[in-house]
Amino acid sequence: MEGFMESTTHLARVTARIPFPAGSERKQSIPIGPCLIERLDDQSAEIIWGTHGQSSVVLPFDDIKAAQNTGHLMFLD
Repeated sequence: MEGFMESTTHLARVTARIPFPAGSERKQSIPIGPCLIERLDDQSAEIIWGTHGQSSVVLPFDDIKAAQNTGHLMFLD
């Protein structure tokens, strides 16, 4: 992910709900709004959202890049 590896935390905005698996075959989604993206390792990052940062999910870079490519996720920094 070009520009993604320089620092470990990025400001971003979700512009359309981003679905993710939530166990037991349920799907949840990251809601529209501001979020933080924190790199965990070379393959995944945690997306943090909510008024107080109370919600989060770890996603592989491929999923984050796909959301970015569709315009559902915009990096602000």
